[in-house]
Amino acid sequence: MGLMSVVEWLVVYQPRILNFTWNPPHTPFSSPLFLSLSIITYLSLTLLLTYLIPLPPIPPRLLKPITALHNLTLFLLSLFMVLGCALTLLTHTPHLRWAICFPPATPPSGPLFFWAYVFYLSKFLEFLDTLFIILSRSTRRLSFLHVYHHSTVVLMSYLWLQTSQSLFPIALLTNASVHVVMYAYYFLTALSFRPSWKRAVTDFQILQFLFSFAISALMLHYHFSTSGCSGIWGWCFNALFNASLLALFLDFHLKSYANRRNTAHKRILHKDS
Repeated sequence: MGLMSVVEWLVVYQPRILNFTWNPPHTPFSSPLFLSLSIITYLSLTLLLTYLIPLPPIPPRLLKPITALHNLTLFLLSLFMVLGCALTLLTHTPHLRWAICFPPATPPSGPLFFWAYVFYLSKFLEFLDTLFIILSRSTRRLSFLHVYHHSTVVLMSYLWLQTSQSLFPIALLTNASVHVVMYAYYFLTALSFRPSWKRAVTDFQILQFLFSFAISALMLHYHFSTSGCSGIWGWCFNALFNASLLALFLDFHLKSYANRRNTAHKRILHKDS
């Protein structure tokens, strides 16, 4: 058996992956009550620990190894999601068009939905990003964009599964690919390296949203020119969420790099004076 065959078995044809079915509330962590309480708890604790009961800061020498392990875990998990979803589309789905448009009433079962489930669970692990920011006292990084993104993306990924949402394989591939780059950067930063491609992470995220709107046009073409695509109402939520994130990321990008250019310009003027 070749290496590629082994990899395919591990991420596509392993029985637990191949026979996966999303079946609330029997699937672990799939009930609407669990989802609601998780988001409410995340928002409440973030508010509480940031403004009302601040935790004592943890020294960097203790916090950095923990954050490095956390970032490495999410880097590897994102890499496996990209690999699993891509190989499923190439080797298991009846037609590559399924990446864009599931037939109506597609059941949420099989390898694609398994990796959507892993993606959904990974969003709870990402809640720890916020805790590490609070513990490091880097409150400047705890923006509305950060909290809004972390709390809402859980609901988005839940709807992927709950509605058998068309286009989620493309969304999973692009988002997990962004996270491979992002968590690689955070992992190296936690090890006291400073990669020069920090800005590329934000640019990559913005390109992800622009691409999602472009590919959505093709999905809508399939939806209205054929018998329809599954999970169109889940896609509507996803589209609105992506639009709001794009606006927030563009605002963050403009403010961050415009401020840096202005600061650099002032330093040059100061040196010349």
